[in-house]
Amino acid sequence: MQTRLSPADPEHGKLNFQQIEERIRARAHEIFEERGGEDDHALHDWLEAKAQVLGVARNPKSMQ
Repeated sequence: MQTRLSPADPEHGKLNFQQIEERIRARAHEIFEERGGEDDHALHDWLEAKAQVLGVARNPKSMQ
């Protein structure tokens, strides 16, 4: 599933807030599953998914 909303994406600029939020939610769940379903990482998963969906670069040191 493509999650990033790049300017080259044909839907760029056409998605509403709810659609973007759903993409973030779906990606956060994928990250949760990729990690083996460990609890206590919901905020990290959400922020990582949001960064990926919106195409924002994150500083890995900020998560330590």
